[in-house]
Parts: sequence; structure tokens; C-alpha cells
Amino acid sequence: MNFSSTVRGCLMAGALGDSFGYLIERDDLASIKNRFGNEGLLDLSQSDAPVHFSDDTQLTLFTLDGLIEAIDWANQGIAADHLACLWLAYLRWLRTQGEQIPENAPQPPRRWLDQQQVLLHRRDPGKACLSSLLSGDMGTIQKPIAAEAKGCGSVMRSAPFGLIPHLDAELAARMSLNAAALTHGHPVAYQASAAFSWLIHQLAVKRLSLAEAMTSMKGYLETLSAESVLLGAVQDALRLASEQTGASYPAGAELSSALGLGWVAEEALALACYCALVTEPEATSPTAHYLTAIRVAANHDGDSDSVAAITGNILGAHYGEACLPTGWLLAAEAPELIYAMADEFVRVTGSEAS
Repeated sequence: MNFSSTVRGCLMAGALGDSFGYLIERDDLASIKNRFGNEGLLDLSQSDAPVHFSDDTQLTLFTLDGLIEAIDWANQGIAADHLACLWLAYLRWLRTQGEQIPENAPQPPRRWLDQQQVLLHRRDPGKACLSSLLSGDMGTIQKPIAAEAKGCGSVMRSAPFGLIPHLDAELAARMSLNAAALTHGHPVAYQASAAFSWLIHQLAVKRLSLAEAMTSMKGYLETLSAESVLLGAVQDALRLASEQTGASYPAGAELSSALGLGWVAEEALALACYCALVTEPEATSPTAHYLTAIRVAANHDGDSDSVAAITGNILGAHYGEACLPTGWLLAAEAPELIYAMADEFVRVTGSEAS
């Protein structure tokens, strides 16, 4: 599998998972079953309205664009602060949400991504992302904005850091950590973001198996001296997945009881790792694995779209485009935009032949 397929697969699988979960994000499990039957939501074709991705995919694309800008400057021999490029990218996203960039913040010029009409929609943006950016201040670990914010909005946008080839995993994770702190000041939020980017790097660049990559991520968190609630959540997810045999495993309410609802960073990461790992043994193909994992990731009482988006990123980094369901691609919102951004990222990173 070439690296272009890995990048395209990771981003598209995340967007499809996001779109799937977004159909039921605000529904509890009882409501989901009432709408779609006892097995819950199974396919994008069950939507009675056009399929849309949420702010999760929007922010992932703007993260990607911020990295593209910084790398492009570097390729031209011009020093650029990647963290500043990312902050400007998030401010540009803020503008697409119908908000005014505060006067005390820079007024970044529009780039190609900002002009795509499909992004000019407000899709339930997270409160921490909005309030932090509307402050006009650039959050850092040393001077945090929204110090109590530990929602999963820090994690669900962070896959692109792990996709940077020819980069040490430690540096990719550190970049992700600092970028998460732009909007989320709680250590759990930015440490979970770093761990997720580490995981994506182990899958996409190092080509480790799912189990190996997740064990590596746990080791990274231990080295990082991560917050105990985050390390514990990841350990619980890997332990719960390892204890399962056969096709029957905790899902729905039972899974929520064990690992949480996914609204906060540590729970979203833990749930996504579990969903990707526990569904692997019974999978007959990459696509079958993807579909089963995404269904588990979305059908519960909690944050269906973010957990499914993160799960999708994980499996896309692992399988590349091979896991993408054809029918879902046909129903998806703006797949050509996601592929165009993926291809531009591959171009500027010089990774076509990786």
C-alpha cells in the first residue's frame, strides 16, 4: 500500500465515520433503536436526508491545511511557525462558522479551503473551540485558555499530525499536543490528542499492527507521565478488548458503562481504540472490519460522531483506502474535497513514493 492511499484512507474513513455518527449524535440508544430497529443504525443509506459531516471533519481539514501551509513555506526555504499556522487555520475555520474573528487576533487571509461552499455551514461546533478562538488569544500549555476544557474536540481533529512522514513520532505528538492547547487547556485534552497522533503515526508511518500500535501508544502515555484518568481509560479499553473472544463483546449501554460516553477526550480515545481492536478478530475484510467497528462506535448514548470519526481515522491509517465502503463513498458529502486535501498534503510532504 502506498502512502497516498494511507493518507486518503485515514482522512476519508474518519469523515465517513463522522457522517455516520452525526446522523445520531444527539440520540440516546433507545431513540436510535426506535428510529432504526433493535440493531441500531447500520448504514448511511438509512438516512432520510442528505448526509453531512460535522465540525469534526471541518476541523480536521483545517488542521491539515495549517500543516500544509507551514510545510509549504518550509519547502520554499522560508521559516514558518507551524503552531501559528494552525492557530490561523482555526481562526479561518471560525470565520466559516459565521463568527467574526476578534479584533485582538490576526486577520488571516483566505485560502482555497475557506472558499469551499460545503464548509460554510455550522455543524454543532464544540463550545471550547468556539469560546477559545473567540477570545482572540492564542492558548498555550504555559498560558492555557479554557483550563478546564477537556472535551474530545482536541482529539477528533488531530489525525493529520500522525500522517507526517519522515518525522519522529515524538515530534509529531508534541506538535499535536501544542496544537490542542490552542483551544483546550486541560492536560487530559492535549495529552489525549498527542496520544492519538502517536497512534496514527505508528499505524500509517511505522506500519505496526493495531495491537502493536496501541501498546506503543500506551507506552508513550506512560513515558509522558500522562494524567491518570487518561492512562487508565486507555488501559481499560485495551484490557476490555483483549478479554473478548468470539463475536459477542460489550457494545451499546454495556460499553458505555465500561468506558464512558465519549464526550470527553479520554473516553473518546478509549472507546475508539476498543471499537477498532475488539472487532478485528472476526473481520473477513478491511471493509467488513470498518463497518462493524463504526457501528459499535456510533450506536450508544454518547458522542456518536466523534467516537466514530476517531475510529475511522484509526482503521483508515491501518488499511488505507481498502477499508472504505463503496456505497458510503457514493452517499458521502464532498469526498472530492477530502481527497483533494489529502493529495495536497502528500504533495507538500514529498511522500508520494513513501
